[in-house]
Amino acid sequence: MAGPEDAAPPGAGGGVWDAALPGVLELPSGRRVRGRALREPPGGPVALGVYLAGRPVTGPAAESRWVRWRDFSLPADPAVLRDALRAAWERSAAERVEIACRGGTGRTGTALACLAVLDGVPAREAVAFVRARYRRRAVETPWQRALVTRFTPDPP
Repeated sequence: MAGPEDAAPPGAGGGVWDAALPGVLELPSGRRVRGRALREPPGGPVALGVYLAGRPVTGPAAESRWVRWRDFSLPADPAVLRDALRAAWERSAAERVEIACRGGTGRTGTALACLAVLDGVPAREAVAFVRARYRRRAVETPWQRALVTRFTPDPP
């Protein structure tokens, strides 16, 4: 019997994520985005992957965006992160979008929290929102938390 991850051919995006799949964060708008560690399997076809790493990374997504972001630090260019997250938010309404880093917790959690801000979660509540719905240790460093609390839905 085919599962939800088999609903579309590889690279086609497969519609939105099944909420029961590990790592899927449902935003207040109903959009769903999957966070994961790069070492974990993708869980089905992915339309857009946002990959957070110190070196270029590609994943299984039909389209990928690489954000230069070393472990336990901040993105090298916040505008690149914002552009990637804006694309992820827009496309997650109808397509499978994933965000991933090496461990799937710090950088991925931070990006998911910023995505929650784009979706309407107040910036001061976004870390708690992601920790309650994705991973309890998401957003690992004080400077990652500060990035989220300063993140705004629209660029300054």
